[in-house]
Amino acid sequence: MAEFKNICSVTEMPEGDDAKRSFHHRMFLEPQEKKRSMKALVVKQAKKTCSCTPAKVKDCVFGFFPVLQWLPKYKLREYLLGDIMSGVIVGVLLVPQSIAYSLLAGQEPIYGLYTSFFASIIYFIFGTSRHISVGIFGVICLMVGQVVDREIQRAGYDLEPAELSVLADTAAYVNTTISPVNQTLQKPLCDKNCYAITVGATMTFIAGVYQVAMGFFQVGFVSVYLSDSLLSGFVTGASFTILTSQAKYLLGLDIPRSSGIGSLIATWINIFRNIHKTNICDLITSFLCFLVLIPTKELNEHFKSRLKAPIPVELVVIVAATLASHFGKLRETYGSSVAGRIPTGFLPPRPPDWNLIPNVALDAIPIAIIGFAITVSLSEMFAKKHGYSVKANQEMYAIGFCNIIPSFFHCFTTSAALAKTLVKESTGCRTQMSGMVTSLVILLVLLVIAPLFYSLQKCVLAVITIVNLRGALRKFKDLPKMWHLSRVDTVIWLVTMAASALISTEIGLLVGVCFSMLCVIFRTQRPEAPLLGWVAESETYESLSAYKNLQTKPGIVVFRFEAPLYYINKECFKSTLYKQTGVNPVWVKAAKKKATKRMLREKEVNSGGNQTSISMDFVSEPLGFHTIVIDCCAVQFLDTAGIRTLKEVCKDYREIDVQVLLAQCNPSVRSSLIRGEFFEEGEDHLLFHSVHQAVDFALGAQGHSGTSTCK
Repeated sequence: MAEFKNICSVTEMPEGDDAKRSFHHRMFLEPQEKKRSMKALVVKQAKKTCSCTPAKVKDCVFGFFPVLQWLPKYKLREYLLGDIMSGVIVGVLLVPQSIAYSLLAGQEPIYGLYTSFFASIIYFIFGTSRHISVGIFGVICLMVGQVVDREIQRAGYDLEPAELSVLADTAAYVNTTISPVNQTLQKPLCDKNCYAITVGATMTFIAGVYQVAMGFFQVGFVSVYLSDSLLSGFVTGASFTILTSQAKYLLGLDIPRSSGIGSLIATWINIFRNIHKTNICDLITSFLCFLVLIPTKELNEHFKSRLKAPIPVELVVIVAATLASHFGKLRETYGSSVAGRIPTGFLPPRPPDWNLIPNVALDAIPIAIIGFAITVSLSEMFAKKHGYSVKANQEMYAIGFCNIIPSFFHCFTTSAALAKTLVKESTGCRTQMSGMVTSLVILLVLLVIAPLFYSLQKCVLAVITIVNLRGALRKFKDLPKMWHLSRVDTVIWLVTMAASALISTEIGLLVGVCFSMLCVIFRTQRPEAPLLGWVAESETYESLSAYKNLQTKPGIVVFRFEAPLYYINKECFKSTLYKQTGVNPVWVKAAKKKATKRMLREKEVNSGGNQTSISMDFVSEPLGFHTIVIDCCAVQFLDTAGIRTLKEVCKDYREIDVQVLLAQCNPSVRSSLIRGEFFEEGEDHLLFHSVHQAVDFALGAQGHSGTSTCK
């Protein structure tokens, strides 16, 4: 604790005040001695890190595997029913969404089921949140699908039939000319679907590695730059891209998926060019599914407080549509596009394709950041709501392993999803045991039910995907309220949303981050800087422009700068100070010099008294104040340019007989001023801890030569 010393100094008042004396108390702070030995710090940290005790090993293991902490304490009677209920309901909802979102990620339906199955199990082991649901998420699936489509095109799988036949003939010729020994070593060719999941799994592996590395190096602060308005705008913009990518399935159009910059506009151009090829059967099916899904979803939301569980309308629609398609022979009769064969069981594990890593390493960065940012923010939100704590660093490990391990089992990237988390919470979830129940539901589908979805139309899956975008698209209704609360956040939302939709999802995220940073810089570049007035019968000073009935002390101007003072806003600080005080010391000095020169010239012409006295009067014209008090309570830090600016301001005003005092400097600013040799010798500990104290000092010093605190 710093030691406070009160030193009483006597200041004589000006003549005419009956020789009264004013006692001004100047407060000195004695700083703590900081022993900064880099060697000692390194040794201490090394001992702490390298020490190995049984207690530390136990804490490390239990911290890395949170399931070992809460599972032995699981209250069977109190928790089990709610966990089973929520796990079954989320599983029932997750099955159709997993199949639908596979389409979005450019994968076969079976891989979406694999992804949801493994993600729930792994998060059960590594996660610290009791409520979030980890699995497929629309925006992540979209970003994965865009990379998959690009790599498929690069590999030549989307070539014209004539070109494919040439490649096939060449491959056949090569196969017939190789020796029998080499032929036995030849691997079977990977088709388009196989290559798609290879690309998706490889990118999932890299994204997971990034997330684990972020957890290891404790760089979770990256998510700080993704504000709520930025994430919301990004998700809404990506929702438009998702809707656009699914529109062709609603119409039964067979057009290539556009990727890259401006893919949204390019896709709609392709759709309208091929609108005459619309499959009427798919269009009618899509319309009927919308008629069922949207009203039922609205009823679920409207009566969610009364319903013990939401109506599993998506599963009902999928079962009904599959039966109608199978018995109506819609594929054979009308050419409807169907999901196709969905195998049962699990494919053998396979490592990612290491040769693809250079192609997808850069694309995995935004996917990794978005995935962990959404997961951490949701886990912290629900932990705060239910009164427990989560470890953000462990959450990054958890979501990283939810991507690394499943990438060997034909899965694509996962993260937490808000909609399913809300369902999970509202249906009685108490622990992540509900995630295991969800995995069992998906396992049942994988082992038994999956082949029954062969005749399911793809347009039904597209409708399910689009209907689930309602929450993101409804953000437009919140814009007036957001504008009323913060115009800057609203502009960030609009810019990020527009860039994500019209340019691309990755560039939109980058644009949003850069724009939000620029907004912070602009707000500190042109901050509020009001003059302050005294609140009667108190020691408080507030803005004259914000409040009425404030008083000002004669001869004293109190100025507050509400931002850090650094190289970006130093000129703004000076110009605002000169404008608010009405006195630019540089101009005053120039006017004095000019008047002095004119006086000397006039004296040379005629050594008369009148002209000289007029000029002398002009030179010594009063300014209306003798002290400026700068309230530094909102100045978080100073850089070298800020210190230099304060020195210049003090020096310029001192030359026109105006002293500048600083009040309410925080320890960081105070330390910067001392290191920058701002104070005169012997006064480096002189502090004004309040504006009132500085004003009292200025009033006490009035009539004397003045004490300047700047060098």
